[in-house]
Amino acid sequence: MSFLKEKYRKFKRVFKIIRSVNWIKTLYFNFKKLPFSEAKKLPFFFYGSVKFTNISGDFILEGPLKMGMIGFGLLFEKMTRQRGIAEINMQGKMLFKNHAHFGKDVIIYVSKNGYCEFGDMGCLGSNVKLICTNRVVIGNWTGIGYESQLIDTNSHPMMDTNTKTHFPIEGEIKIGDYNAISNRVTIMLNTKTPNNCVIASNSLCNKDYSSLGENILLGGIPAKLIRNNFARDWESEKEMLKKYKILQW
Repeated sequence: MSFLKEKYRKFKRVFKIIRSVNWIKTLYFNFKKLPFSEAKKLPFFFYGSVKFTNISGDFILEGPLKMGMIGFGLLFEKMTRQRGIAEINMQGKMLFKNHAHFGKDVIIYVSKNGYCEFGDMGCLGSNVKLICTNRVVIGNWTGIGYESQLIDTNSHPMMDTNTKTHFPIEGEIKIGDYNAISNRVTIMLNTKTPNNCVIASNSLCNKDYSSLGENILLGGIPAKLIRNNFARDWESEKEMLKKYKILQW
Protein backbone atom coordinates (compact mmCIF):
# COMPACT_ATOMS: atom_id res chain seq x y z
CA MET A 1 0.00 0.00 0.00
CA SER A 2 2.81 2.46 0.87
CA PHE A 3 4.43 1.68 -2.49
CA LEU A 4 1.24 2.63 -4.33
CA LYS A 5 0.87 5.82 -2.29
CA GLU A 6 4.40 6.87 -3.15
CA LYS A 7 3.79 6.17 -6.85
CA TYR A 8 0.59 8.22 -6.71
CA ARG A 9 2.34 11.14 -5.03
CA LYS A 10 5.06 11.05 -7.67
CA PHE A 11 2.46 10.98 -10.44
CA LYS A 12 0.68 14.02 -8.95
CA ARG A 13 3.98 15.88 -8.63
CA VAL A 14 5.00 15.20 -12.23
CA PHE A 15 1.52 16.01 -13.54
CA LYS A 16 1.56 19.34 -11.68
CA ILE A 17 4.90 20.23 -13.26
CA ILE A 18 3.77 19.26 -16.76
CA ARG A 19 0.55 21.25 -16.39
CA SER A 20 2.21 24.42 -15.07
CA VAL A 21 5.06 24.70 -17.63
CA ASN A 22 4.63 27.17 -20.48
CA TRP A 23 5.70 24.66 -23.11
CA ILE A 24 5.55 27.05 -26.07
CA LYS A 25 8.00 29.51 -24.48
CA THR A 26 10.10 26.67 -23.03
CA LEU A 27 10.60 24.88 -26.34
CA TYR A 28 11.08 28.09 -28.29
CA PHE A 29 13.72 29.48 -25.91
CA ASN A 30 15.78 26.32 -25.51
CA PHE A 31 15.99 25.48 -29.21
CA LYS A 32 16.56 29.09 -30.26
CA LYS A 33 19.30 29.92 -27.74
CA LEU A 34 21.17 26.66 -27.16
CA PRO A 35 23.00 24.14 -29.35
CA PHE A 36 20.76 21.21 -30.20
CA SER A 37 22.74 18.84 -27.97
CA GLU A 38 21.95 21.11 -25.00
CA ALA A 39 18.49 22.27 -26.07
CA LYS A 40 17.08 18.74 -26.23
CA LYS A 41 17.68 18.40 -22.49
CA LEU A 42 15.42 21.45 -21.88
CA PRO A 43 17.53 23.05 -19.14
CA PHE A 44 15.32 26.18 -19.15
CA PHE A 45 11.72 25.87 -17.98
CA PHE A 46 9.29 28.79 -18.15
CA TYR A 47 6.14 28.85 -16.05
CA GLY A 48 3.20 31.16 -16.71
CA SER A 49 3.30 34.28 -18.82
CA VAL A 50 6.65 35.78 -19.88
CA LYS A 51 7.61 38.25 -22.60
CA PHE A 52 10.84 37.77 -24.54
CA THR A 53 11.46 41.41 -25.44
CA ASN A 54 14.99 40.63 -26.62
CA ILE A 55 16.94 37.40 -26.16
CA SER A 56 19.78 38.11 -28.57
CA GLY A 57 22.42 37.77 -25.84
CA ASP A 58 24.38 34.70 -24.75
CA PHE A 59 23.10 32.27 -22.13
CA ILE A 60 25.94 30.15 -20.77
CA LEU A 61 25.46 27.02 -18.64
CA GLU A 62 28.45 25.73 -16.68
CA GLY A 63 26.90 23.06 -14.48
CA PRO A 64 25.86 19.54 -15.57
CA LEU A 65 22.82 19.96 -17.80
CA LYS A 66 19.53 18.81 -16.30
CA MET A 67 15.96 19.26 -17.40
CA GLY A 68 14.44 22.36 -15.83
CA MET A 69 17.59 23.36 -13.94
CA ILE A 70 16.79 27.02 -14.64
CA GLY A 71 13.21 27.75 -13.60
CA PHE A 72 11.61 31.08 -14.56
CA GLY A 73 8.22 31.85 -12.98
CA LEU A 74 8.41 29.12 -10.36
CA LEU A 75 5.75 28.93 -7.63
CA PHE A 76 8.04 28.50 -4.62
CA GLU A 77 6.56 31.31 -2.50
CA LYS A 78 3.30 31.66 -0.60
CA MET A 79 1.75 33.90 -3.27
CA THR A 80 0.29 31.93 -6.17
CA ARG A 81 -1.26 34.58 -8.46
CA GLN A 82 0.63 36.15 -11.36
CA ARG A 83 0.22 39.63 -12.82
CA GLY A 84 1.67 38.52 -16.15
CA ILE A 85 4.42 41.16 -16.31
CA ALA A 86 7.47 38.84 -16.43
CA GLU A 87 9.91 40.04 -19.06
CA ILE A 88 13.39 39.17 -20.33
CA ASN A 89 15.47 41.69 -22.27
CA MET A 90 18.86 40.00 -22.53
CA GLN A 91 21.32 41.48 -24.99
CA GLY A 92 24.58 40.80 -23.11
CA LYS A 93 25.84 37.69 -21.32
CA MET A 94 24.23 35.65 -18.56
CA LEU A 95 26.10 32.77 -16.96
CA PHE A 96 24.60 30.09 -14.73
CA LYS A 97 26.93 28.04 -12.52
CA ASN A 98 24.21 25.41 -11.96
CA HIS A 99 20.62 25.55 -10.72
CA ALA A 100 18.92 28.96 -10.63
CA HIS A 101 15.37 29.95 -9.75
CA PHE A 102 13.19 32.95 -10.57
CA GLY A 103 9.82 33.67 -9.00
CA LYS A 104 6.73 35.14 -10.63
CA ASP A 105 6.70 38.44 -12.55
CA VAL A 106 10.49 38.85 -12.55
CA ILE A 107 11.89 41.46 -14.95
CA ILE A 108 15.46 41.09 -16.24
CA TYR A 109 17.34 43.58 -18.40
CA VAL A 110 20.96 42.99 -19.41
CA SER A 111 22.38 45.51 -21.88
CA LYS A 112 24.63 44.66 -24.81
CA ASN A 113 27.76 45.28 -22.71
CA GLY A 114 26.32 43.80 -19.52
CA TYR A 115 27.39 40.62 -17.76
CA CYS A 116 25.20 38.83 -15.21
CA GLU A 117 26.20 35.71 -13.27
CA PHE A 118 24.19 33.40 -11.03
CA GLY A 119 25.89 30.99 -8.65
CA ASP A 120 24.46 27.55 -7.87
CA MET A 121 20.96 27.84 -6.37
CA GLY A 122 20.93 31.60 -6.99
CA CYS A 123 17.39 32.88 -6.64
CA LEU A 124 15.28 35.94 -7.43
CA GLY A 125 11.93 36.12 -5.65
CA SER A 126 8.69 37.32 -7.21
CA ASN A 127 8.47 40.84 -8.63
CA VAL A 128 12.24 41.35 -8.52
CA LYS A 129 13.76 43.70 -11.10
CA LEU A 130 17.34 43.15 -12.25
CA ILE A 131 18.92 45.91 -14.36
CA CYS A 132 22.45 45.11 -15.54
CA THR A 133 24.37 47.48 -17.80
CA ASN A 134 27.83 46.59 -16.50
CA ARG A 135 28.30 43.61 -14.16
CA VAL A 136 26.08 41.85 -11.62
CA VAL A 137 27.29 38.70 -9.82
CA ILE A 138 25.06 36.75 -7.44
CA GLY A 139 26.78 34.10 -5.33
CA ASN A 140 25.97 30.46 -4.57
CA TRP A 141 22.86 29.84 -2.49
CA THR A 142 22.00 33.52 -2.44
CA GLY A 143 18.35 34.55 -2.47
CA ILE A 144 16.93 37.99 -3.32
CA GLY A 145 13.55 38.55 -1.66
CA TYR A 146 10.36 39.55 -3.45
CA GLU A 147 9.85 43.12 -4.71
CA SER A 148 13.58 43.86 -4.48
CA GLN A 149 15.66 45.45 -7.21
CA LEU A 150 19.26 45.25 -8.36
CA ILE A 151 20.40 48.19 -10.49
CA ASP A 152 24.05 48.70 -11.47
CA THR A 153 23.53 52.09 -13.09
CA ASN A 154 22.35 55.60 -12.20
CA SER A 155 20.55 55.55 -15.57
CA HIS A 156 21.13 59.30 -15.95
CA PRO A 157 24.28 61.48 -15.80
CA MET A 158 24.72 62.86 -12.27
CA MET A 159 27.21 65.60 -11.36
CA ASP A 160 28.65 67.59 -8.49
CA THR A 161 27.15 71.06 -8.98
CA ASN A 162 30.17 72.78 -7.40
CA THR A 163 32.95 71.07 -9.35
CA LYS A 164 30.86 70.16 -12.42
CA THR A 165 32.44 66.68 -12.35
CA HIS A 166 30.26 63.75 -13.22
CA PHE A 167 29.78 60.65 -11.12
CA PRO A 168 30.28 57.26 -12.81
CA ILE A 169 27.04 56.24 -14.45
CA GLU A 170 27.72 52.50 -14.06
CA GLY A 171 29.30 50.28 -11.43
CA GLU A 172 29.51 46.67 -10.32
CA ILE A 173 27.30 44.65 -8.01
CA LYS A 174 28.81 41.60 -6.36
CA ILE A 175 26.71 39.64 -3.88
CA GLY A 176 28.55 36.96 -1.89
CA ASP A 177 27.65 33.33 -1.28
CA TYR A 178 24.91 32.41 1.19
CA ASN A 179 23.39 35.88 1.31
CA ALA A 180 19.82 36.13 2.59
CA ILE A 181 18.37 39.34 1.18
CA SER A 182 14.93 40.19 2.48
CA ASN A 183 12.00 41.72 0.59
CA ARG A 184 11.94 45.23 -0.92
CA VAL A 185 15.69 45.70 -0.77
CA THR A 186 17.33 48.04 -3.27
CA ILE A 187 20.85 47.10 -4.34
CA MET A 188 22.62 49.81 -6.30
CA LEU A 189 25.86 50.07 -8.25
CA ASN A 190 29.11 49.58 -6.29
CA THR A 191 27.44 47.26 -3.76
CA LYS A 192 29.58 44.37 -2.59
CA THR A 193 28.66 42.00 0.22
CA PRO A 194 30.64 39.29 2.01
CA ASN A 195 29.62 35.64 2.24
CA ASN A 196 27.01 34.74 4.88
CA CYS A 197 25.36 38.14 4.97
CA VAL A 198 21.74 38.99 5.87
CA ILE A 199 20.09 42.20 4.65
CA ALA A 200 16.94 43.46 6.36
CA SER A 201 13.74 44.42 4.53
CA ASN A 202 13.39 47.87 2.94
CA SER A 203 17.13 48.54 2.99
CA LEU A 204 19.23 50.48 0.48
CA CYS A 205 22.67 49.04 -0.29
CA ASN A 206 25.08 51.26 -2.21
CA LYS A 207 28.68 50.57 -1.14
CA ASP A 208 31.29 47.90 -0.40
CA TYR A 209 30.41 46.02 2.81
CA SER A 210 32.86 43.16 2.31
CA SER A 211 35.40 44.58 4.81
CA LEU A 212 32.85 44.10 7.61
CA GLY A 213 33.45 40.34 7.55
CA GLU A 214 31.06 37.41 7.37
CA ASN A 215 27.99 36.56 9.47
CA ILE A 216 26.62 40.08 9.62
CA LEU A 217 23.20 41.74 9.51
CA LEU A 218 22.89 44.90 7.40
CA GLY A 219 19.92 47.24 7.32
CA GLY A 220 18.73 50.79 6.88
CA ILE A 221 18.75 53.61 4.30
CA PRO A 222 21.56 53.53 3.44
CA ALA A 223 22.40 50.11 4.87
CA LYS A 224 24.87 49.85 7.73
CA LEU A 225 26.09 47.17 10.10
CA ILE A 226 23.40 46.27 12.61
CA ARG A 227 24.77 43.12 14.17
CA ASN A 228 27.69 40.72 14.08
CA ASN A 229 27.47 36.93 14.55
CA PHE A 230 24.20 36.77 12.63
CA ALA A 231 23.50 34.34 9.78
CA ARG A 232 20.76 32.29 8.17
CA ASP A 233 20.97 28.62 9.06
CA TRP A 234 21.26 27.38 5.49
CA GLU A 235 22.21 23.83 6.41
CA SER A 236 18.90 23.24 8.19
CA GLU A 237 16.97 24.46 5.13
CA LYS A 238 18.92 23.07 2.21
CA GLU A 239 16.94 19.88 1.70
CA MET A 240 13.63 21.72 1.95
CA LEU A 241 14.78 24.37 -0.55
CA LYS A 242 15.94 21.69 -2.98
CA LYS A 243 12.56 19.97 -2.68
CA TYR A 244 10.63 23.12 -3.57
CA LYS A 245 12.97 24.53 -6.22
CA ILE A 246 14.65 21.62 -7.98
CA LEU A 247 12.47 19.46 -10.19
CA GLN A 248 11.77 16.10 -8.60
CA TRP A 249 10.76 13.65 -11.31
